[in-house]
Amino acid sequence: MKRIGAIIVLLLLIAVIGSALGVIYAREQNRRLFVDYTQLIKEHDDLNVEFSRLELEQATWAETNRIEQVARGQLGLISPGPATTIVVRR
Repeated sequence: MKRIGAIIVLLLLIAVIGSALGVIYAREQNRRLFVDYTQLIKEHDDLNVEFSRLELEQATWAETNRIEQVARGQLGLISPGPATTIVVRR
């Protein structure tokens, strides 16, 4: 009878130690996932800032004045005068 009691106590001790190791593993996994999560949040914020900067840059390059400057300066284009304008009517 004493032997059965000792076996039960030993099994319970093994179960408690196993449970404690499981808790330690779960907490460590939780810490690692939290670190990954915070890094992903930072990367998300950085990408949002970059996206906003690129949208602003795109809007700047697409302005009519900028397009006209490039057309005049780099391509040598000019606005047609009244003498060279032809109006087509139906």
